[in-house]
Amino acid sequence: MQGLVLQLTRFGFLLLLWLFVYAVIRTLRADIAAAGGSRLARYTRSDKRDRSARAARGSARYLVVTHGALANTRITLGAQPVLLGRADDSTLVLTDDYASERHARLSRRGDDWYVEDLGSTNGTYLDRSKVTTAVKVPINTPIRIGKTVIELRP
Repeated sequence: MQGLVLQLTRFGFLLLLWLFVYAVIRTLRADIAAAGGSRLARYTRSDKRDRSARAARGSARYLVVTHGALANTRITLGAQPVLLGRADDSTLVLTDDYASERHARLSRRGDDWYVEDLGSTNGTYLDRSKVTTAVKVPINTPIRIGKTVIELRP
């Protein structure tokens, strides 16, 4: 009788293990499907027109990583907000242990760009000031997220 109970217990644990593996694979497939492609933002022709119009006015055209693991990375800015963090669907995916999944967002308002912290653990800093609300970002002013420093460039 004890041998039968032991075999049924082993079978039950094996079944639970396979159910766990199945759940993990299903979750990974759903996450990959939700990410839907490239990590960098895609740009259309209208975004190119927006960029050329902004260049004539002298506002920021690029987001440049100046320090950190992604140093010298440059992203062309469009009309859409730029999401910064460790999440795979971020516009700039940070490989920084001090960055949150969804750390900060850069959004455009008129000709100006504003940075806002999205409730990160370690905070977002504009120059040397901690960002608590949406703050206007001047061109060539460092934005620090963990060990990563980025700047808006014309």
